[in-house]
Amino acid sequence: MKNNNAQTYQRLLITLLRVAIGWHFLYEGVSKIAQGNWTASGFLLHTSGAFSGFYQFLASSPVLLKLTDLLNMYGLVLIGLALFVGLLSRFAALAGALLLTLYYFAYPPFGNPLLSTAEGHLFIVDRLFIEAAALLFLFFYRETGFSLDVLIKSYRESRKSPVAATESSSSRREAIKNLATLPVLGAMGWGAVNNYKTYGVDVMSGATIQVKQTALNELKGELPKGKIGKHEISRLIAGGNLIGGWAHSRDLIYVSTLFKAYNTEQKVYETLILAEQAGINTINIGFASNPLLAKYKKITGSKIKVITQVAPNLNNSKLAQVGSGTDPKLFFENIDKAIDFGVDIIQVQGNWCDWLVRDNKIEVIGKMLEHIRQQGYTAGLGAHSVESLIACADQGIIPDYYMKTMHHDQYWSAHPRENRFPFEVDGKEYLDHNRFHNNMFCLFPERTVDFVSKATVPVMGFKVLAAGAIEPKDGFKWAYNNGADFICVGMFDFQVVSNVNTAIDCLKSTSRTRKWYG
Repeated sequence: MKNNNAQTYQRLLITLLRVAIGWHFLYEGVSKIAQGNWTASGFLLHTSGAFSGFYQFLASSPVLLKLTDLLNMYGLVLIGLALFVGLLSRFAALAGALLLTLYYFAYPPFGNPLLSTAEGHLFIVDRLFIEAAALLFLFFYRETGFSLDVLIKSYRESRKSPVAATESSSSRREAIKNLATLPVLGAMGWGAVNNYKTYGVDVMSGATIQVKQTALNELKGELPKGKIGKHEISRLIAGGNLIGGWAHSRDLIYVSTLFKAYNTEQKVYETLILAEQAGINTINIGFASNPLLAKYKKITGSKIKVITQVAPNLNNSKLAQVGSGTDPKLFFENIDKAIDFGVDIIQVQGNWCDWLVRDNKIEVIGKMLEHIRQQGYTAGLGAHSVESLIACADQGIIPDYYMKTMHHDQYWSAHPRENRFPFEVDGKEYLDHNRFHNNMFCLFPERTVDFVSKATVPVMGFKVLAAGAIEPKDGFKWAYNNGADFICVGMFDFQVVSNVNTAIDCLKSTSRTRKWYG
């Protein structure tokens, strides 16, 4: 009697294990199908590890990708259904273990943890590993629990032997036990359908996590490149503000924190990998982001070119005291640190250019550009106020390229032209809706266009979307048409490919009078 009870408990535990894993597979598969537009493209393209080439090869062919999508969706459903009801359950367990193995090696939880699992910094053993091991146990441990397999086996034996038939017919309770998973499946399915009707597809399911982004295989072509100094860089450059958390979000005070929460170190890496795959080979960053980019390049072997913005090591009180006797180390310290980080191009930061010109310390800019060049680096000069660049040019201070805010003022939050004043960007933010409040970065677009038209070095336009107030197609086109040779745009991962396509379209149809520099 004790033996029979132990055997029953054993079968019950095996059944629970089989059904639990089966439901997971089934739910993942049905969720994918219910979504309607699910594809494995993003999962395959961003894989890491020794076999990433194989997975990316699957994503590179529309035919193979479609086949992969179908095998994923319907393979999960069939395996899950078979495990749940116990039909061909050993075969389903083996097939499930093989499928999980493919998932496992797409993002292996060993090596660099930032490029592997999204479930945490695990080492070797993760959920996929455990679930695959459980399925292998079900395959080799011949007990299938209460299942249709047992019922079918009993039926076949009853057809062969009258004795077995007598024993089988007297065990209706055994038959009911083997069919018990069917009403359970019905109840769970009913609950899932009701949940779907109320809340839609479960977005927390691994089957449905999908950011709305154009797939890499939908790129419209190769992103054109130009040259700044000795560097060949893409005409669309990634901006670093979204990585650093500088949102310029007007009066939405939570957005900077939101940017930082979204752009975790792993997410930054994923975004940069995607950007490089899409043809963006350069990023322009604030000085504080140098350690992150240096680490990214070191551990991934990335060749992305890094433009870093540097400022003199001064605060407002020190700035007022700058004179001929000021220690030049204060001007050059961050330049030298940037070189130690392994950057490719160095530029004087835009707001500091404005402040130095505003406070009649323009000679500091000249010294910084000279020091950058003496170290063998391309020297750029950024600015928000066009007056800063005009003043520098009048003093003969010409960089290897300009980086200037370039956007029109035809958007809702732009304050009236008559209330705009030079150097007010990065200055006081007014509560008066008709005054500056972190809402405009190219104060006098027509003056900027006039300056750019006369510039004889490459021009990189930035803030071309006015920090999200202007549509990409509009902002990109305006900047290119009005003389920008390159544009720098901050973007989230789900915007990368779309922005590249927009840039390609705008570059093909640009109507500019200024010749291309670089």
